[in-house]
Amino acid sequence: MDRRFQAYNERVAAIDLKFDIDHHKFVHPEHCQIALPLCDLLDKPNGDRQRQLLYGASVDVFEDVAGWSFVRQHSDGYVGYVQSAALCSYSAPTHYVTNVLTHCYRDADFKSPDLALLPMQSQIRVHDHKGRFARTDLGWIPLAHVKPLSEKAPDIVKEAQKFLGVPYLWGGNSALGIDCSGLVRVACSVCGIKAPADSDLQRKALGEHVNGDMKRGDLLFWEGHVALVHDAGHILHANAHAMAVTLEPINDAIKRIENSGDGPIIAHKRLKG
Repeated sequence: MDRRFQAYNERVAAIDLKFDIDHHKFVHPEHCQIALPLCDLLDKPNGDRQRQLLYGASVDVFEDVAGWSFVRQHSDGYVGYVQSAALCSYSAPTHYVTNVLTHCYRDADFKSPDLALLPMQSQIRVHDHKGRFARTDLGWIPLAHVKPLSEKAPDIVKEAQKFLGVPYLWGGNSALGIDCSGLVRVACSVCGIKAPADSDLQRKALGEHVNGDMKRGDLLFWEGHVALVHDAGHILHANAHAMAVTLEPINDAIKRIENSGDGPIIAHKRLKG
């Protein structure tokens, strides 16, 4: 089983694995959600970042030991450890953040103190409206920066473009830092496309293999890397070469990546619709 989806450790295992693995303690998880704007999902307590989880992300919690919780994210089944203080009881979201970042204010007034900063795709529960603001559990958020969960954006490239210049961060999922698969995942999610967290998983799950001309919105995959085709001559991607999200000529990128030792393109895929 892929370690990223192994919902068990030496102490506990998810009850849904009861007929798949041998373990001494199967547990029913507690349904919680992320209560911080952003938190790291680690491979072990005090370990290395694997991905990041955004505010409102729904998770199963299997155990809480010494301030660390072993969790599985609902959206993709990815498992890891988060600080227990980052969790709260689940409250079904109604909206999501559409801007790359938005402020939560104390009052329905942009001059009032800001209380938190939320990244795009954070999921929030809107209780009511007042003027140009929505009241949430964290504070008042501009209505211009949120949409109901049912409303999706139409253009994956346009959403990804919002991150141009954002610094590269391995495992990052936000405008505070993002990697290649994080960029694709966020842009896909805003457009209602379910995307896995890592590029190898995205290569298997997203779109259909195509040959020939590259079109806007196509995905190009290398070993360990993914990019979006912006137009016939350019790709949009988060890359460690520039340490940022950049728009780069396709032919230049192909040569540079191959010359760096990462090899040629291994898949060209086109999203449906």
